[in-house]
Amino acid sequence: MELFEVYPLMDLEIVSGNGSWVTDANGKKYLDLYGGHAVISIGHSHEVYLNKLKNQLERLGFYSNSVHNSIQKKLALKLGEQSGYVDYSLFLCNSGAEAVEFSMKIASFHNGKSEFISFKKGFHGRSAAALAITDNDKIKPAGLPDSYVHFAELNNIDSVEAILKEHDISGVIIEPIQGIAGINVAEPDFLQQLEVLCKKYGVLLILDEIQAGFGRTGHFFAHQLAGIKPDLITMAKGMGNGFPIGGVLIHPDIKPSYGMLGTTFGGNHLASTAGLAVLEVLEEEDLIESAREKGDWFIDQLKSIDYDIKVTGRGLMIGLHFPFPIKALRSLLVENGILTGSSSNPNVLRILPALSVSKEELNIFLETLKTILQSTQFKDEQFSIG
Repeated sequence: MELFEVYPLMDLEIVSGNGSWVTDANGKKYLDLYGGHAVISIGHSHEVYLNKLKNQLERLGFYSNSVHNSIQKKLALKLGEQSGYVDYSLFLCNSGAEAVEFSMKIASFHNGKSEFISFKKGFHGRSAAALAITDNDKIKPAGLPDSYVHFAELNNIDSVEAILKEHDISGVIIEPIQGIAGINVAEPDFLQQLEVLCKKYGVLLILDEIQAGFGRTGHFFAHQLAGIKPDLITMAKGMGNGFPIGGVLIHPDIKPSYGMLGTTFGGNHLASTAGLAVLEVLEEEDLIESAREKGDWFIDQLKSIDYDIKVTGRGLMIGLHFPFPIKALRSLLVENGILTGSSSNPNVLRILPALSVSKEELNIFLETLKTILQSTQFKDEQFSIG
């Protein structure tokens, strides 16, 4: 049997990792500034993380949600304390796409409506409903129902209200920073206006923090910079540092009922243990404040490079916008032992390192990038004009 090949793969196999470094099957080391789509939040093979998972696995790896699981309750308590959402409830699942789908179900159960507003260039997952509210026709199969979705312009509040006036909307879902689109930032004043509009029209505000959450931007959640409190918050990626886990934070006005939601594997003993380990390390090593401080420094350094680069993002969620497609540049970085990310915008290089990355490690990238950009290849006219 062969694998069903749907991924364009880099020509390397990662077999081990430690901190911000990974090693391939040939023994070559790479500085990992991508973390497998922003998943690695506290670093590869963190000792606290490994020990907690090992100890839990030796006791019990899994049982279903038909019995009590005190680890889930500990995770909910600690997550509420660290995020500032102590009065919200937590529903645990396995992935970001699931978290999005569950948030849409919760909204519809709560207000009995079925239509949603999403944003152009946004990405929310590859399952059916999540894909319907994702603005990318290239990855949507034929026949996917999307009549209940309306796409507004990011940072354009008038485009949102125009839809709210014409349709009976259940929820508005937004990434505070569009990740896959190329690190497009929702401005704080726009998020504040969005919160006001949602309350005005009786619509639930859903913040998709799947990539931006868990400290990556220097706040626990990226939307907190705007001082807003959404009705629903979706999470995944950095939540488990590589162990599959996702979740939805739910406003106290939204009440649960038996059978409303369900999952076999969501919040299982190992997943909840991984989530607790991440929160413990984030707190003990002060990684969120560290991400803000290092991110500010790193962004300033990137902006000072003598080249036509636009830098977007916050903390350690950064997009480098070049005047040419970055495919060749990214390959050269790999040759020089550095892993970075691409985006749906072919000209954007994404930087999403572990929050524990050091300034020294970030400086390796800075110096390598400068050397590459100063090379003959990247001084050539074909690159400078895109």
